[in-house]
Amino acid sequence: MIPKNHPRYHSLVLRDKIVKAHKDGILADSGMIAHGRGEAFDYLIGEKTSDPAKKSIKAAAASLLLAHNPVLSVNGNTAALVADEIVELSEILDAKIEINLFYRTPERVDVIEDVLKQAGASEILGVNSDNLKYIDGIESPRATASQTGIYAADVVLVPLEDGDRAEILVNSGKKIITIDLNPLSRTAQMSSITIVDNIVRVIPLLKENVLFLKEKDNEYIENILKSFNNKKNLKESLKIIEIKKTN
Repeated sequence: MIPKNHPRYHSLVLRDKIVKAHKDGILADSGMIAHGRGEAFDYLIGEKTSDPAKKSIKAAAASLLLAHNPVLSVNGNTAALVADEIVELSEILDAKIEINLFYRTPERVDVIEDVLKQAGASEILGVNSDNLKYIDGIESPRATASQTGIYAADVVLVPLEDGDRAEILVNSGKKIITIDLNPLSRTAQMSSITIVDNIVRVIPLLKENVLFLKEKDNEYIENILKSFNNKKNLKESLKIIEIKKTN
């Protein structure tokens, strides 16, 4: 039992979720390593949502709302930390949910499918029974894509992603939104919109922004995207880390 007055309470709660997810078969071993790496970067940004992150979340919400076929890609870490929130976001957006794993096994897919169903998802793509296609140029199991999901999507949210797929999906003409605590990662650099923040803070804020923008007209939403520059936003995120390092 972690006492709530512990100075690292929130971080330890997330760590405990990750450990449990690994034991339950949701996470591969590398998922625990990835979480630890992200935790280090979260510490560097002050464990709070920065102004650049808020800008990119708003741009992400705008992009998802303007999409014709938005898809939310889910891996093990995403399922372990924000399954309920992802399902809520998909319902608000009328977006599809698709399971995509680097270390893909039928057993892991089934477990993650169950997690998403328990969170309320009615339709899940990328499952073992799905008739999957393969995206050229990706030399890993993440090359799989549902024909009606990621394969046909125009906008894809790929939280906690690997860089090779992000780059290839962008090059195939899709708008890729990623959540990555490391602004220097290949994924962060290659994506269309990069949110440098912790996924547990991002998804609730993304939902809030979507609900707010749903009340606006398309011109208002389009202007948000026109004014957003991902490279500039990443530089602003890096400045925050530099300031934290020197203080």
